[in-house]
Amino acid sequence: MEAQTSPRRRRTAVNTAIFSAATGLSRIAGLVREVIAASYFGTTGPASAFTLAFQIPNLIRALVADAALSSAFVPVFSDLLEHKRRKEAYQLASALAGLLLVALGAISLLFILLAPKIIPIFTGSDFTPALDDLCVGLSQVLFPIVVLLGLNGLAVGILNAHDHFTIPAIAPLVWNVVIVIGMVGLAPLFQGPNRIYAYAIGVVAGTLVQLLMMLPQLRKIGFPVWRISFPKRGDPRVRNVLVLMLPVSIGLGLINIDLVLNSTIGSLISDEAPAAIDKAFRIYMLPQGMFSVAVATVLFPQLSRLASRSDFAGLRALTGVGARQIALLLIPSAAAIIVLATPMVRLVYQRGEFDALSTKQTADALLVFAFSLPFSGWNLLLTRTFFSLQRPWLPTALAGISLVVNTVISLALYKPLGITGVVLGTVISNALLTVLEAIYLRRELGGLEIGRTLLYVFGMLVAAGMLAELCYGTWWVLDGIFGRSLLGQLISVGGALGGGGAIYLWFVLWLGIPEARQVVDLFARRIRPRS
Repeated sequence: MEAQTSPRRRRTAVNTAIFSAATGLSRIAGLVREVIAASYFGTTGPASAFTLAFQIPNLIRALVADAALSSAFVPVFSDLLEHKRRKEAYQLASALAGLLLVALGAISLLFILLAPKIIPIFTGSDFTPALDDLCVGLSQVLFPIVVLLGLNGLAVGILNAHDHFTIPAIAPLVWNVVIVIGMVGLAPLFQGPNRIYAYAIGVVAGTLVQLLMMLPQLRKIGFPVWRISFPKRGDPRVRNVLVLMLPVSIGLGLINIDLVLNSTIGSLISDEAPAAIDKAFRIYMLPQGMFSVAVATVLFPQLSRLASRSDFAGLRALTGVGARQIALLLIPSAAAIIVLATPMVRLVYQRGEFDALSTKQTADALLVFAFSLPFSGWNLLLTRTFFSLQRPWLPTALAGISLVVNTVISLALYKPLGITGVVLGTVISNALLTVLEAIYLRRELGGLEIGRTLLYVFGMLVAAGMLAELCYGTWWVLDGIFGRSLLGQLISVGGALGGGGAIYLWFVLWLGIPEARQVVDLFARRIRPRS
């Protein structure tokens, strides 16, 4: 059994490393995109208008397309493949593609027509009529991405079920590059606040390119790309996916609902607050995307296969390993962000229209966001485990409780604490969701490796404390030596992260945490020269 399991674990580790590296590059490209956007638009009113205009179709995408569709589709699709019913699996995918084109196309058209009535619901009293009009126009340009992302989610689900992760991980990198080209190239064609339309057009173009990148890989695995059909009435497989999609959509859409909620409540503070929160969220999502999204995405098809076999022991073990991998990488990331929030924001954003006040507002939000990093990562994995069991309603109900808690806390704290109070609601609700999901998943699986995981997490927290002290001390010294030029900031922040990361890695290896040794062994194999 061990001989059979070991190659699969190595393959999983390699897939995770490749996905993590590719996703990391895409997140870095996303930060570059945000740096350029910040230099053009700062945290001004038009930037906040774009933030809301983008988040609304992005929320619809999260609820009815892309990751939500992929997560509802993969367990059903994987089950058909597992039972050697490949033709039926591909028929299901083709039928869903046709359904998506019609349903999401209708939703997009309806929103474009009703945008002047819908958008003011999400904007606060500090938004002027001109900003409302700009937000309406931007949302109408952006809403077609819902259709494109729906088809993209289906394509990603098909590829992931076949253990193909590289192209889906690289595509967001290209997406960001296309957006930057569009933003820089088209901005001179617009005047004043309307320059931000260049950003919106770039997003639509990048989303189309991202979808087109999936097609050659789909054809390579034998999927009939251009054979789009429509589901037959009463098709049980399509109905199963759609039944799963509703709770899956709410569960996976929580982070996007939180983001829209943060921006909406933030607009009650000032017209700069939504953009500041969004900019902080982009930095927060860099380690989130590199590590927890990578782990959950790579493990999800395996979780679905284990669930299909009713292998609860395997599910417990795989979920435990995933939880410890996420903790190993996100706990130090959170510690580094907490002590270096202001230097990070200054390095990434402060230029052009993004001034010192913008840096302070964004750093305040980022520091609080950091405490949510491990919880958000664990939630992603635990939710995917429920989905693999085709038991999505339970995490959905828990996500609903979490959303209510987030809303109540954010509304209670935004007046006395400002941006910090808004983001604090997200942190507390994510922590609550982690606890609730772990309790209920433990019941579903007849146990969960909670004791072992908490023991290792304690060691990681000690190591992260050492990282935080060394990070801040190193930055303070290097900042005094090299100053605040771009090169000086790169040296001080980069040196602090490098020194802190080294002491963290040494300590977790010294503690004998298996997941740390797995990471080191993986990279040692990747760089060892072949004989």
